[in-house]
Amino acid sequence: MYVWGRLARTMATASRRGPYLIGGESRLAFRCLPTDIDFNSHLNNARYMMLADLGRIDIFLRAGLIALARRNGWAPMIGGLQVAYVREIRLWRRFEVVSSIETWEGTSVIGRHRFVLDNGETAALILTTGGVYDRRGRRFLGIDEVVAALGHSAKPRPPTEVERAFMISHQNLREQAKAA
Repeated sequence: MYVWGRLARTMATASRRGPYLIGGESRLAFRCLPTDIDFNSHLNNARYMMLADLGRIDIFLRAGLIALARRNGWAPMIGGLQVAYVREIRLWRRFEVVSSIETWEGTSVIGRHRFVLDNGETAALILTTGGVYDRRGRRFLGIDEVVAALGHSAKPRPPTEVERAFMISHQNLREQAKAA
């Protein structure tokens, strides 16, 4: 139930954080609760993904993507992710999830979610790839098309070496999954 509570809080407070501008950040504050931990008394693996979801939802709400998607029959979807855990988040520890849209290419967008401890250290980093599916047109939209529909004229920067490696790794794994 508390997952829904965190979602409701994120949605209810989104307007207070102002509009999301491409190149900006979403910053959501949390505390590691007893329902978040595994037998090691630290944030469990699945909870990182759920909290990154909230970071994306915050961006989508503040950018206007949720409203636009509902009007147009679109569905923002995650395609895959990669996580690096470097420090644990112990029970009761405060932390932030700092989320951003890094860049895009064609129909794929790269997102970044950094879990930052209350002392400023990074506990984990998640890279995601995703897109926006047009249910009526039965296709993924070009991200430039989505950005324009949101009323922005932002252009993507070239992917970094790390982002390019992530995209290649994701594509290879996706091909393996389809062949299995």
